[in-house]
Amino acid sequence: MLEEIDLQVQRLLRRVNQQTLRHLDGSYQVATKSSYSDLVTTIDRQNEQEIDHQLRVIDPGCRILSEEGYGDRQLDDLAGHVWIVDPLDGTLNFVKQHDHFGIMLALYVDGHPTLGYIMDAVNQALYHGGNGWGVFKGDHRLTPPANTDLHDSLVAISSSLVLDDVANLTQVARQASGLRMYGSAAMEMIGVLSGELGAYISHLRPWDLAAGRVLAEELGLTVKSIDADGISVLSSNLVLVATKRAGQDILELTD
Repeated sequence: MLEEIDLQVQRLLRRVNQQTLRHLDGSYQVATKSSYSDLVTTIDRQNEQEIDHQLRVIDPGCRILSEEGYGDRQLDDLAGHVWIVDPLDGTLNFVKQHDHFGIMLALYVDGHPTLGYIMDAVNQALYHGGNGWGVFKGDHRLTPPANTDLHDSLVAISSSLVLDDVANLTQVARQASGLRMYGSAAMEMIGVLSGELGAYISHLRPWDLAAGRVLAEELGLTVKSIDADGISVLSSNLVLVATKRAGQDILELTD
């Protein structure tokens, strides 16, 4: 059953991504949400409506938590099949750069991180896996990234965390090989999965975290909350995704 669901979701993501790329010429509308830098477009909403509708066809009886609110209105547990949907991650990049954005989906079964999907939209590269199957970029199986420590790692940290020195993260940035800010959880998760980054730290909402957590844990990477005792994909957390050695170095600095 999961194998067939997985194949159908991969096809769905590739189709939605092609539709998204066709709008890069500016044929969409933009609105603000919480601030001038927190944007939503008609593409976010169209993608989410299509994805949510198709997930209910692919996986009847599932429940859906999705960013723009087209999923189930009340979702306070992870019983059964729960899909978590980010229809366009990095919307500000989509609007301003026409690059560095993605689409993310994850399936949690009775609370267990089971399947994850991150589409690097412009490069049309789908990272997917979980369930003990491994992690793939398209058809190519990824090997776990090198277990680098903090000093040998590039790290991605959200700009506000560094500027406000939240949890001593300015010191983390100083002790790393270098600091990167991509502005998209999808792209930064891919950076850690591929070994380009040794760590990624950000305040992540459910749709920002769910897919990356599945794939990172499948590769044996560290996924931990810095500001709470455990990870919850139903709430917002200050999350660390890292190699085990870099993760340990960072947690010692943020204690």
